[in-house]
Amino acid sequence: MQFRKKNGNTISDEELRRQLSDEVRDILGDPKTDRTDPAGPSVYPGLEDRGIGSREQEHLREERLREERLREEHLREERLREERLREEPLPPRPASPSERESRESVRPVRNEVNSVRRKLRRSKGPYLFISAVTVLLFITLIAHLIYFNVRLKDGIINSPYNRRQNTLAEFVVRGPIRSSDGATLAYTETGEDGSETRVYPYGRIFAHVVGFMTHGKSGLESFANYQLLTSHSNIIDQVINDFKRRKNEGDAFVTTINSELQQACYEILGDYRGAIIAMEPDTGAIRAMVSKPDFDPNTLAADWDEMVGDSSNSQLVNRASQGLYAPGSTFKILTTLAWYQRDRKLEKFHFDCTGELTVGEITVHCYEGAAHGEEDLAEAFKHSCNTAFSQIGLDLRADALTSVARRMMFGESLPFDLAASRSRWSLSSASSDEELVQTAFGQGKTLVTPYHMALICSAIANKGVLMKPHLTDHIENAAGKRISSYRPSAMRTLLSTDEAETLSSLMRQVVTEGTAAALADRSCNISGKTGSAEFYRSDGSIGTHSWFTGFSDTEDSDLVVVVLAEDGGAGSTTAVPMAGRVFDTWYSISS
Repeated sequence: MQFRKKNGNTISDEELRRQLSDEVRDILGDPKTDRTDPAGPSVYPGLEDRGIGSREQEHLREERLREERLREEHLREERLREERLREEPLPPRPASPSERESRESVRPVRNEVNSVRRKLRRSKGPYLFISAVTVLLFITLIAHLIYFNVRLKDGIINSPYNRRQNTLAEFVVRGPIRSSDGATLAYTETGEDGSETRVYPYGRIFAHVVGFMTHGKSGLESFANYQLLTSHSNIIDQVINDFKRRKNEGDAFVTTINSELQQACYEILGDYRGAIIAMEPDTGAIRAMVSKPDFDPNTLAADWDEMVGDSSNSQLVNRASQGLYAPGSTFKILTTLAWYQRDRKLEKFHFDCTGELTVGEITVHCYEGAAHGEEDLAEAFKHSCNTAFSQIGLDLRADALTSVARRMMFGESLPFDLAASRSRWSLSSASSDEELVQTAFGQGKTLVTPYHMALICSAIANKGVLMKPHLTDHIENAAGKRISSYRPSAMRTLLSTDEAETLSSLMRQVVTEGTAAALADRSCNISGKTGSAEFYRSDGSIGTHSWFTGFSDTEDSDLVVVVLAEDGGAGSTTAVPMAGRVFDTWYSISS
């Protein structure tokens, strides 16, 4: 195929293709020479956008890129300069006269403000101190509220100075006090004229436990005062009574005392002055508490002046929890414990009893001058050998005995629902040997309450754990519905299980082979310790208080019994038979 040019000449197809290839190569450039046709953009307009053009176009593009880079660097430097200017303060400009006058007028105010700021900064210390004191006072208040509710509440509520109780008495008839077996021990009798009289059906038998309301309050009348003046009667009955201006019936206080056992203990003590206590070691419930001399709470108002004037009888003193006596040989329980704590073997002690032992200016005698001969600690305990225990005191010294006495709560305020005296302990490392040997077998200056001895014996019977003693069984309303009940709780651990079992074994031998053998033929196993404590009578002669402390060991209903008969002679002759009758009565009631 042939083509015709514009000048009229013809050209073949192959020649035309070659010419076109040369022209295109001139436009696009030869890769070997990289040659660009200067006339390319004019001949082929639009190709410069694709990078096709002359060398001048390439140069212009490079210049444009260089200018753009320079512009960007310039802008970057401007931004950095502005940032530095913002960070660096500008040099102060000279103030004009008007500005200087304005500044002079403002300077005093500014100085005063700065002064106030400095003072506030300096005053942060007092503010922090006040804040700390406020927080401390708040914490103290919370602690006191907790302490009040746990320890002080009952005492404050039942205080005779608490005016709220008088207010309660205007709206509530004082509730009754009942025994655990349902006997009414105290109640309020209302006359036709609205007058109220407190009546005590059993008179003297429950005098010190139940107490009185004449010339103040004592006993359970004082302890349960708030409960007795609180009414949980049916709400409808209370509304009706309020509408008719009648008093509501107060709640009944039910005590742990068993009326049958209490009456038996009262008869068993007979004409002796002294006390008998019976309590359950596994619950801490007091089942009987008798004290003599006594009084009749029904006639206390008429007898008051005469009783107060008679200092020799001290009828108002509850000898069970307030009477202080030399413990006699019952204290040998503690001396034995001190020895056992040191050596852990009773067989290590050996002593030849000749009936007396002289130490310094005093001579210790066994009861009625008995000479027990060669004996170990178990034999000395069951024979209640004074001279042997005096020697133990000399061997142990005062600190060992004091440690055990403190552990057994001597000198402490004993918890109880009624008033209780602290047992006294005066032995120290500075004490003489004469005082040491007397204290070791229960004489000297040591004084103890029957209630305290009951607690020690209870811990031994309960494998070392002392349950909190109590007289409260439950509270019920006038309809007999139970409002609240007492839950037994452990007070503290006085002995280890091993120590309690060792002492129990020794006390059991006292009954089977020793000074309390009169209790060996009972239906239940009994363990105990006798005591004969000497004291000076008012005329200067020497008398002897009769002691027994012990417990029954059965599968159920165990009982701790403590008997103290003032001037009753040897414990084996007076207190032991009394304790036997108490145990017999308890198990006849329980069966």
